[in-house]
Amino acid sequence: MRRPDLSLLAASLLLACSAAATDAPTVIPAQAVKIAGQLRDRAMHDDTAYRIVEGLTTEIGPRLAGGPNDQRARDWVMAKMKALGFDKVYTEPVSFPLWERRSESGAIVAPFPQKLVLTALGYSPATPKGGLTAQVVAFPTLDALKAADPASIKGRIVYVGARMTRQKDGRDYAIGSSVRTQGPVIAQSKGAAGFLLRSAGTDPHSRAPHTGVTGFTDPAKAIPAAALAGPDADQLERVLAHGRPVQVKLDLDCGITGQYTGANVIGEITGRRYPEQIVDIGGHLDSWDPGTGAIDDGAGVAIAMAAARLIHELPQRPDRTIRVIAFANEEMGLFGGRAYADRHGAEVARHQLGTESDFGADRIWRMSASVKPEARGAIGQIARVLAPIGVAYDAKAPGGGGSDLSQMHAKGMAALSLTQDGTYYFDWHHTSEDTLDKIDPQDLAQNVAVYAAYAYMAAQANGDFGSAPGAFPGEHRE
Repeated sequence: MRRPDLSLLAASLLLACSAAATDAPTVIPAQAVKIAGQLRDRAMHDDTAYRIVEGLTTEIGPRLAGGPNDQRARDWVMAKMKALGFDKVYTEPVSFPLWERRSESGAIVAPFPQKLVLTALGYSPATPKGGLTAQVVAFPTLDALKAADPASIKGRIVYVGARMTRQKDGRDYAIGSSVRTQGPVIAQSKGAAGFLLRSAGTDPHSRAPHTGVTGFTDPAKAIPAAALAGPDADQLERVLAHGRPVQVKLDLDCGITGQYTGANVIGEITGRRYPEQIVDIGGHLDSWDPGTGAIDDGAGVAIAMAAARLIHELPQRPDRTIRVIAFANEEMGLFGGRAYADRHGAEVARHQLGTESDFGADRIWRMSASVKPEARGAIGQIARVLAPIGVAYDAKAPGGGGSDLSQMHAKGMAALSLTQDGTYYFDWHHTSEDTLDKIDPQDLAQNVAVYAAYAYMAAQANGDFGSAPGAFPGEHRE
């Protein structure tokens, strides 16, 4: 009689045990829930995040990807992580096209000459030497532009005047961002000489125009593109309403000048029992250049760093590793998030649960999650700890993990969405008004309380949240 292969039997038994464990409900131990509540309460009175974002925006300032402050910002965050006691601090390279802004101006030249306040959009090329002057053709919406006859557009400057309004969940950004990214590409395909839009913002009275990236991927096919401040868009529309041909001059000095290699900055609090298993939190380190990148997204980086610091100060390390990622170049196309997912996607099952803060610094009011059914009870436990500080759990909505971590969610990482109150976020987003004075220290502390409690509970859970290759197919991606 042939003796059985003991190694095969052992492997089969291990797989069976793993499968049984996967099917078992994920539960957060009572002691971990108690400590999470203490973390929450301590964070509500902690000013670490405010001091971080104050330092980042004061000592470094704006952080355009690949710009003069890119390396300085990475060095600053690495030094701060080390000073806060992170066990491991390192970088991972991220490469992307280097786009530079040098100068920008615009004006109505006929029939009523006057200056326009505008800003160039990411990946816009420069106008010809001496500027671009052309007749304007206007459309109220992106759909109207899509339906337009190319003959009405050829050689002209396209203007799209779609408006956003203030919403707590920021849902109108879908309008503005679609016009900004798709509009220039559609206009170019129909022969336009240039493109303008009403800024993707919600303050109708501000003359601070909102920049942002376009959807151009081929510099050879790009046309000059810019955003008008709200009152200047109103003025252009009033001039157009006179029914006479309107000519506008754009003078933009900007464009792609080559390739740049930056980096994601990563800091870790090493897990005590399962150091190879990871709870991901973070924000993106880059910002647009008109402001100082306080709400977008210095606050997100600060929230994650401060939450990890509080967990680090507990008497005992968490069971799993808390990883804080300060992502590179989110603004020009999620380059840091894509690089992180490319590098770590194959090990997605090791990533317990993740979320990124990238929606300002106002109070978190809603949580949603994409996890396996057996982990819904654990999400409910997290929700009960967060409820006393104003966070409601939407059990029906998916969680995408935030902008950059949506790329890991697409690979199969279980994810939360922790939604801040975005009522005024798009008043300042991508403008010169994105400065530290827009951050309320108490609201910021509430964000830290949410992130610290969630991250600790995820790290201490008995069981996982369902991360696996392809675990959440077809879900909404942020």
